[in-house]
Amino acid sequence: MRMLLAALIAFTAFAAYGIWTYAAESELVKTDAAIVLGTKVIGDQPSPVLRERINHSVWLYENGFVDKIIFTGGKTDGADLAEAEVSRNYALGLDVPAEDILVELKSLVTEENFQYASELAAKNGLESFLVVSDPLHMKRALLMAHEMGMEQVHSSPTTSSVYQTFTEKMPFFIREIVCYVGYVLSLAVMP
Repeated sequence: MRMLLAALIAFTAFAAYGIWTYAAESELVKTDAAIVLGTKVIGDQPSPVLRERINHSVWLYENGFVDKIIFTGGKTDGADLAEAEVSRNYALGLDVPAEDILVELKSLVTEENFQYASELAAKNGLESFLVVSDPLHMKRALLMAHEMGMEQVHSSPTTSSVYQTFTEKMPFFIREIVCYVGYVLSLAVMP
């Protein structure tokens, strides 16, 4: 039992280091689309965290790194609008053409973001992607994308974040460590 606990502690420490260092990885390569992972909305407006993700995806689009933007996220936390709807509306306000925006409105968690985005991408002939989320979310997000069978995915974390100080980053970082370790362990026990 002690050996198992020691292994879990070591793996968690290794995962924490990987999450922290991977947050700085950004692969600015040309792809078919950006997949923007959804998060909380406030009424009909994106939360500050979601707004940064949308802004980054629009920057990728305007600078020729992606041809399309896929916004993900359903209705969460009792919201009237899906995260993807709010994201689309915000991007339209930034002059992104409607024909270059795709939305999936069903997902409630990151794994579903990729599941439904992958289905939408296949219907539209899109094969390569830049994944847009917060830096500390990227390691788990890319792992989930690969587990969904998405082979051509690249990391493109937001360059700005509402999480500026170490104190602000710490709760998000701890949550990511727990989620990442839990996800990896679930993969190990699933057939």
